[in-house]
Amino acid sequence: MNLAHDWFPRPLPANVAIGERSWWYSSFACLHYHSQQPRGVTVGHDTGVYHGTFFDLGPDAEVFIGNYCTLVGAILCTDGRIEIGDYTFIAHEVVLADSFAAVPLRGAAPSAGTAPSPRRAGITLGENCWVGARAVLLSGARLGEGVIVGAAAVVDFEVPPFAIVAGNPARIVGRTES
Repeated sequence: MNLAHDWFPRPLPANVAIGERSWWYSSFACLHYHSQQPRGVTVGHDTGVYHGTFFDLGPDAEVFIGNYCTLVGAILCTDGRIEIGDYTFIAHEVVLADSFAAVPLRGAAPSAGTAPSPRRAGITLGENCWVGARAVLLSGARLGEGVIVGAAAVVDFEVPPFAIVAGNPARIVGRTES
């Protein structure tokens, strides 16, 4: 699919699905996109994928972004699965990565007849999460509903609903519910 407003001369990959009234700034976001899954990226309705967001996805990668979400310059780097719940805001230069370092693509594809093993999401963000600028969410980050992640925090653990986390390494510093 070509984006009518796009300056980059490539279409979006065929396995990207964008919901109604959602915005995707450019196919340039998929410069390092190698997902071979039936749906490499699924974006819900009324969601914005804005300038500077990149999908650095390996062949087994799957990314699900909910409805009414905003991604502003986020970097999603995985060969696994990332799930982002509805009403979630991801600020500038946030990194969601299933590895602490970027690794080159694997050379060989799986042999024919090899069934892929079912995978749990490496990174999960519940509904109504807010992630501050330059935060890093690594494999194992599972944010419950309403979690707030402070700017530049590094998260690699399960965060309970309505918690506020900050720091490097991140720790729970408060709660949003009374």
